[in-house]
Amino acid sequence: MNFWLLKSEPETFGFADLVRVGREPWNGVRNYQARNFLRQMQVGDLCLFYHSATSPAGIAGVARVVRAAYPDNLQFDPASLYHDAASPPEAPRWSMVDVAAVAALPRFLTLAELRTLPELGNLRLLQRGNRLSVMPVSQEEFQVIVAAGGLEPEFLNADSF
Repeated sequence: MNFWLLKSEPETFGFADLVRVGREPWNGVRNYQARNFLRQMQVGDLCLFYHSATSPAGIAGVARVVRAAYPDNLQFDPASLYHDAASPPEAPRWSMVDVAAVAALPRFLTLAELRTLPELGNLRLLQRGNRLSVMPVSQEEFQVIVAAGGLEPEFLNADSF
């Protein structure tokens, strides 16, 4: 199993929206490195759901990948902001995965709080200039974050992943 961080603006689609709808495609990613990370995701992988471009920014919950990468349908829709006329249907340029809500963090974990945790010194999110909307996290980083956010120890048991 792998662990990931997904960024979304809560005004567009926040963790509460994912809880409400249950399952949602993670589409509209238009950065090649983030797209490559999406393509590495497998069913069952866990994701930290990060609220970006808000104050305060931070981690709101945990989601699970429920469908591995497949072509992002928005790239073929001329009415979409994410349309890519140069992406042919026979060789799609962009991918998406489906995610489902697992658990809200009992305590929203702000970016400022993440910066205070010494165990997160190598977390990509905290590295200067890293603005990717999809990025890997280690199992250790994942566990530190969900514990700091107040999830119960049984959630952290590797066997429950």
